[in-house]
Amino acid sequence: MPLRETDPEVVGGYPVEDRLGSGGMGVVYLARSPSGRRLAVKVVHPQYADDPEFRTRFRREVAAARQVSGAFTAPVVDADADAPSPWMATLYIPGEDLGAYVRRHGPLPADRLPELAAGLAEALRDIHRAGVVHRDLKPANVMLAEDGPRVIDFGVSRAAETPVGDPLTQTGRVMGTPPYMSPEQLTAPRDVGPASDVFSLGSVLVHAATGRGPFDDASPYETATRVVKEDPDLTGVPDALRPFVARCLAKRPEDRPTPDALLALLRGEPLPPPARPADAGPPPAARPRRRRFALAGTAAAVVLAAAAVLAPLPASDGSPPGDLPAGWRAWQSRDMDDRGEAGGLFTRCAVAAGGLLCAGDDVKAARFSLATGAFRWSRPVDEDLTAADDWGNVEGHVIGVSGGRAFVYRNDQTERGDTRIENYAIEALDARTGRALWAVPAQRGEHASAPSPDAESGGAVLTSAGVLAAVGADGDAYALLGAADGDARWRHRFPVADCRVRAAAGQGYVICPAGDGRVRVSRLDLTSGRPGWTATLRAGPDLLGVSGGHLLFADTTREEQSHHRIVALDPVTRRARAVPFEHPQRSEARVTLSRGTLYFTHTNGVVRAVDPRTGRLTWDVNSTVESPGPPLASASHVYVASPSGRLAALDRGTGAVDWTRAAPDSYGETPSVASETGAALTLAGDALYVPYGVRAVYSVDVRHP
Repeated sequence: MPLRETDPEVVGGYPVEDRLGSGGMGVVYLARSPSGRRLAVKVVHPQYADDPEFRTRFRREVAAARQVSGAFTAPVVDADADAPSPWMATLYIPGEDLGAYVRRHGPLPADRLPELAAGLAEALRDIHRAGVVHRDLKPANVMLAEDGPRVIDFGVSRAAETPVGDPLTQTGRVMGTPPYMSPEQLTAPRDVGPASDVFSLGSVLVHAATGRGPFDDASPYETATRVVKEDPDLTGVPDALRPFVARCLAKRPEDRPTPDALLALLRGEPLPPPARPADAGPPPAARPRRRRFALAGTAAAVVLAAAAVLAPLPASDGSPPGDLPAGWRAWQSRDMDDRGEAGGLFTRCAVAAGGLLCAGDDVKAARFSLATGAFRWSRPVDEDLTAADDWGNVEGHVIGVSGGRAFVYRNDQTERGDTRIENYAIEALDARTGRALWAVPAQRGEHASAPSPDAESGGAVLTSAGVLAAVGADGDAYALLGAADGDARWRHRFPVADCRVRAAAGQGYVICPAGDGRVRVSRLDLTSGRPGWTATLRAGPDLLGVSGGHLLFADTTREEQSHHRIVALDPVTRRARAVPFEHPQRSEARVTLSRGTLYFTHTNGVVRAVDPRTGRLTWDVNSTVESPGPPLASASHVYVASPSGRLAALDRGTGAVDWTRAAPDSYGETPSVASETGAALTLAGDALYVPYGVRAVYSVDVRHP
């Protein structure tokens, strides 16, 4: 998420690159150590910095987190509890948190749930062995890293051996997130122990399996009531996982298994039923699910206070609250710099530092206000090329954005007789001002390729560690350029000619031809640039992205091929298989991977959705949009647009056309350079940004188009 004007540039000597998120206790930033290691740095909100009790709690948080060092947690790198604004730095875990994943993609597939359960159980085992209770295990604190889940943010943890008489446990505060808290957190917070985390684990797994919690209700208070008194709703939890979850969600802490026992349960080992005290009497009868009760006075007050903070307020019309930039209104705008009448579409836009940055025909970057569309500035690909020149159009591209920077490229062209000589360089621009921060030479010469993410050879992509790019005059090497300074962290030669760099899920890859219709794919260790693994497969070099843990490649190299061939590569086993299409897709269709689904688009407006795991055709519809650009999927819809700006929203589940709209009347000139398809769309919350016409953009609230 973009940095704000008030965000610090440096925390504890670590340069800040991006804002990762914020919560009740502080803000988390992406920063980098002197060696290039990426860190997640949590900075406490100013209102807590002057509270001696809070500082004491924060010191304990740091001490607790330092004790935990497992494969499924994020280790502490540095901290300062005595700084004016206390902070703690942990190793940054690239990936999406479980809550965000479920919002974007829906529940996890059933075959991924046991892996998640095992990873979280191992994390809790390590945490509890260190004498720590997390106390806030929830989907937002579970990162879905490439090598398994990681538990982060010990923001409300406390040492398990803290004496009961400790004054810091006597304040009556309840800390946690109501839908994932244990009954004892709500009724007896001073008695919270390791079993509380096990209860939260059960709630997290229900959310992962169904998209909701086991005790969800209309309000946080009702949710808390159900946590303490009612049975969990396990509808939708796979049968194989249900006994595991049910044991976690036992009301009494002593009835819940330990993490070691949970791992045994996952291995298929039967567990004995929990022993009941001799004087406990018969098991209590099941209570009605909607029964109300009165919480203890202190806990009730805290739950209600937490509810006020945690629950989103409904909109005045009763609909869910929107997610739009502050002051947003529907707008249309265009690049106002005079470049003559020639021109074409913006090919790609990205959100950075509170603005929309777009690149395309003759433009390496132009900035618009996210909220109002106000045009701020524009930078040409070639500073010396004017509209009077007849060299043809020079296309720009946004390589990526990070930490308030936009990574683009420039081309300082020259002439040698009748030959145009390309001279490319990769640049980092200040996303707010457009000022060039650094530049690194790339390919140059008559046959040089632009350092763009989709270049047919060479290229440049943004990874989790910096810009991975082909470098050298002939593009015969690849290097990782530091996002802050452009310095090469390492550099290696490509093994053969015509290799290209690509990125997926923040990871970098080198893809090279291997002869006989095959390619050699190497996943790079971004700390050294050396291949972590290499696989050879019969596929094309076009990496579409990652779906279901597999890398998907589109084979478009053979002109005689009449139908698409998609190959899925398992990065663990390095085995590849062709996706078995239920209905073969014609090769003239354009293929896009968005939110785990393959979309095939045709110039006549037909869009087909295909499940890449099974090859099954999910739906096949006419979008009513001519020459649609790459589809963009949200949690509920798939959006496509034409070069003229006609937009359609398709139901993600059925493909039905939910609504359409034409582009605004003005700024809709037809590009002088004909575009085969519409441009890529950008979605920021509920605001959709649609490039169209000649370097123009409009914005629409997808809830109220």
